[in-house]
Amino acid sequence: MPRRLIDELKTLSIWILTLALTGCIGTAGIAPESEALSADALATDAAIQTAVQDARWPEGQWWQAYGDKQLDAWVSLALLGSPSMAMAAARVRQAKAMAGLAESAESLHIDASAHLHRHAWPADPFYGPGDLSRQTTWDNDAGLGFTYALDLWGRERNASERAVDLAHMSVAQARQARLELASNVVQAYIQLSLHYAQRDIVHSTLTQQEQILALAQRRLRGGIGTHLEVSQAETLLPETHRQIDALDEQIALAQNQLAALAGKGPGQGSQLMRPGLSLQAPLGLPSVLPAQLLGQRPDVVASRWAVAANARGIDVAHAGFYPNVDLVGSLSYLATGGGMLEFLAGRKLSYNAGPALSLPIFDGGRLRAQLADASAGYDLAVARYNQTLVEALKQISDQLIRRASMDKQQAFAEQSVASARKSYDIALIAYQRGLTGYLEVLNAQTLLLRQQQIEQQVQAARLAVHAQLVTALGGGLGAGSDTPAAQRLQVPKPLVVIGR
Repeated sequence: MPRRLIDELKTLSIWILTLALTGCIGTAGIAPESEALSADALATDAAIQTAVQDARWPEGQWWQAYGDKQLDAWVSLALLGSPSMAMAAARVRQAKAMAGLAESAESLHIDASAHLHRHAWPADPFYGPGDLSRQTTWDNDAGLGFTYALDLWGRERNASERAVDLAHMSVAQARQARLELASNVVQAYIQLSLHYAQRDIVHSTLTQQEQILALAQRRLRGGIGTHLEVSQAETLLPETHRQIDALDEQIALAQNQLAALAGKGPGQGSQLMRPGLSLQAPLGLPSVLPAQLLGQRPDVVASRWAVAANARGIDVAHAGFYPNVDLVGSLSYLATGGGMLEFLAGRKLSYNAGPALSLPIFDGGRLRAQLADASAGYDLAVARYNQTLVEALKQISDQLIRRASMDKQQAFAEQSVASARKSYDIALIAYQRGLTGYLEVLNAQTLLLRQQQIEQQVQAARLAVHAQLVTALGGGLGAGSDTPAAQRLQVPKPLVVIGR
């Protein structure tokens, strides 16, 4: 449609609006109250500022840094077959379909209809059908109806943009689901590795206890030991066997958890071999943080699209206060009597075309309530976005602090294990030579077992911190250009100020 005609129709609509609605329905007093934060405006702490700056974000397949082919295959299996990923993909398709539905409102709509009726006319002396009395005729019609929304105030356009924004949001949410699934698989795999390591420690302890029992029995037979020492050595064996059985249970449960995350049955989880995790290269923090966090974290990107969608929702609500003008028309054929297809003759053709105007005058507060709902929805989306951004920086800082701590704790744990092992070796040699009793050996062995377990827990925590830091940075799933510009997050203004 020519731009000049659209401008003239807008002028006419404004004149009609001013004449009919002044003092009836107004938007006064209804507006959003929140403002989206700028990522660069948030202060970063010392953990972020002093982190290694290598200007790199995590790789898309970040779990490969652990150097375990089985883990790589299992994450890929989960991303392909997990029900959670299938649900996320279905939500994306659903959002795209809704966007297509909204966009269809901007197009020309053409509807066709036809009716073929055989009509028996009555004989009524008072009302009567006249010449058709007691006759049976065809009463047929067919037509095409045309409707086109001029969309002078952008209601349909903004509704379409809002639906597209929601589709973008669903895509970002699908990325977030992918990131969370990969992180959960890695975390469960690390726990599986920890259970195997702990079982090795307990098995090693069992071997030591059996050796000590054999030594106590030899000492008793040689006349230099006591039955108490033998009894003490025998007492520990059942408990150690129980610990091994409990760890076997934890391994089986971890395998079931991994199978469930991948959308598979427990039988496939039982085929998992022992993990072989290692983590040689530390993950540095990108130098462009926090600015590019907006395009890297899927949850931040999804929150931005939600703000943009709600901003368009305010535009849609504003448009409801203005007159709505549509172009409507029809072509139809209509005939009563004659042959079955005689109604299609050219002389039976009729048509109509013209604008259809509708405008609100009194609605009981419906439009104001809709605008208030859209404004509150925008404020809620902005608050969620701000909270997501703040939480993202907190998570990064938390994991950097934990990573630095885990590196120190690992060194201390290794020292503790070395010292405990030395104490145990000394106690065992002294016991073998009859210089000390069994209690000293038992105490040294208990200390060694505890320090070995702590060392494995610290190592597992260090592996987990790496996964959590990668997750906090977005897991290499950067949205790139798939994030709304800053101006799309701003509060929209009505085309015309409408007051009471």
